[in-house]
Amino acid sequence: MTLNNGKLKAKDFATDQDVRWCPGCGDYSILKQLQSVFAELGLDKDKVAVISGIGCSSRFPYYMDTYGMHSIHGRAPAVASGLRMSQPDLDIWVVTGDGDGLSIGGNHLLHTLRRNFNLNILLFNNQIYGLTKGQYSPTSEVNKRTKSTPMGSIDHPVNPLSFAMGADASFVARSMDRDPKHLKAMLHRSRNHRGTSFLEIYQNCNIFNDGAFFAFTDKSTKPETAIFLEHGQPLRFGAGQGKGIRIDGLRPVVVDLEKDGFSPDDLWMHDETDIYKAQILTRFFDDPTTREDYLPRPFGVLYAVDRPCYEDGLFGQLEEAVNEKGEGDLDALLAGGATWEIV
Repeated sequence: MTLNNGKLKAKDFATDQDVRWCPGCGDYSILKQLQSVFAELGLDKDKVAVISGIGCSSRFPYYMDTYGMHSIHGRAPAVASGLRMSQPDLDIWVVTGDGDGLSIGGNHLLHTLRRNFNLNILLFNNQIYGLTKGQYSPTSEVNKRTKSTPMGSIDHPVNPLSFAMGADASFVARSMDRDPKHLKAMLHRSRNHRGTSFLEIYQNCNIFNDGAFFAFTDKSTKPETAIFLEHGQPLRFGAGQGKGIRIDGLRPVVVDLEKDGFSPDDLWMHDETDIYKAQILTRFFDDPTTREDYLPRPFGVLYAVDRPCYEDGLFGQLEEAVNEKGEGDLDALLAGGATWEIV
């Protein structure tokens, strides 16, 4: 395997495998940006592992010239957690989808986030099951008509970022496949965070759910529907950044800076370390196509905080045990405190 002497390019992280996604799939964009980020970070290919579950997104390890595993449905976080404990020097990336990660894998995702292993989770959200041909997923909107819900889904959808915050994730962010510059920046931020980073990526499935995020990606609507967060900067959006968000008690409200007589200093200033405001930001989840009083959807880092990693505590306990008792005796440990001899 080629070692990185500072000369690897994005194409060096691509394999010789044919990329088998539908033409126009948003996964192509994510793949390209991740390969570019690995090159920019100067990573060695033998120090990186990409772990996936099941789904269209989970083909990722085949297309990354690094170590990797195409694991089982929903269990990528568990596999990655074990790998982190056994190989602490690896850069570990988990690739999952809204179905893989939030349905059968929801329990594994929750515990990985709260334990705060030092790894990166990329959740591709296209609000549909693509690999199995178009059934509704945990993130599909209410009344979604699919092959499995011909009369419309009656499920209340999962809000991935609220889920992550509820699991006490130490890093929570959102980006989209059709904004490669922002996506690349968020991939860098995810990797630079020590702990479990959770990055939701809106990914268009042009076959089974085309245009699900059109309001946030199209140039004509994006300024009014999406707000891009920057630490220490006011929450502004709209054409010419003419609108902003203020806090009225605990309620966020949209204001027009010129018409309402506010300056940028009067607006909500984004603080990535404020867990309470991050919780509010995750609730900016209105559908702009059905509500006139919607709040713009946040993109960027909603929350980032330093917290001890699980493996640090684990390795500390192992070191302490060895220092106190010397080398361990596995046979004695398995035998426990009471044994019987059968004669």
